[in-house]
Amino acid sequence: MNCILIDDEKMARVIIQTLCNSFDDLTVVEEFSSAIQAIKYLNENEVDLIFLDIHMPDFSGLDFIKTLKNPPKIILTTSDPQFAIEAFEYECVVDYLLKPIQLPRFEKAIAKVKNTIPKKPKIKASKSEKETVVENDFYVNIDRRLIKIDLASIYLVEAKGDYIHIKTEDKNYVVHSTLKKIEDKLPTSLFLKVHRSFIINVKKIIDIEDNSVLIKKDVVPVSRSNRPELMKRLNLL
Repeated sequence: MNCILIDDEKMARVIIQTLCNSFDDLTVVEEFSSAIQAIKYLNENEVDLIFLDIHMPDFSGLDFIKTLKNPPKIILTTSDPQFAIEAFEYECVVDYLLKPIQLPRFEKAIAKVKNTIPKKPKIKASKSEKETVVENDFYVNIDRRLIKIDLASIYLVEAKGDYIHIKTEDKNYVVHSTLKKIEDKLPTSLFLKVHRSFIINVKKIIDIEDNSVLIKKDVVPVSRSNRPELMKRLNLL
C-alpha cells in the first residue's frame, strides 16, 4: 500500500515513518507538514492510505477530509481523544490513533485498513466462461451499527438522493451510500441494474410488462438500454 503522512510536527512524521518501515507492504511515498500541500499532491496522485493529524495550523485534519471527493483510507493521528466520535462519521476513516503511538496499536490499525480493502474475487475456468466466487452476505453501517444482510434476501435496491434503500424479504434498510458502491458488492448472477436508480434481484421478478417489472409490490422501471440484458437473463420458454 502506498501512503502519505500529513502532520505539522516533524518528529511525529519521523515516528510514523519508522512504524511504517516495519511493514514490507507499506510504502511512504510522500510526507507533508500542511494539509494544503497534500491536497495539491492528491490532485495529481493516488494513494491507498493517509496518516492524518487532526490539529494543524489554519487547516484541520477534519477540514482536509471534507475537501476530498474520493478519499482513500485514512488513519487519524492525534493527542486529543475528543474528536473520535466525529471522526468516525466519515466512511474513509478507518482508525483513530492517540499519540504517542506504540507499535502494537499501530499494527492493529494497519490490519483494519487491510480488512477494508476488497479482496480480488477468486476466478475459476468454466468452459468458455469464468465464474466469480462471491460472498453470501455483506454489512451496512446504520446508526453506527454494522448490520449483516443476506444477499439472497434482497429483492430491490433503490437510489434516492444521497441514500440507498435496500429492500429484503424481512426488512428494509436506508444506507448513506451510492448505487455504484452497492452494485459492486452484489453478485451479477443474481442482480441486475435495470435503471439508473434501481437494481433488482432477477430471481424475484413476478411479472414483466412493457418497460417495467413487478417485484413483490414494487413496480420498477426498466430503461431501454438495460432491457436487452434483462431479457437475456430470463429463462424464457
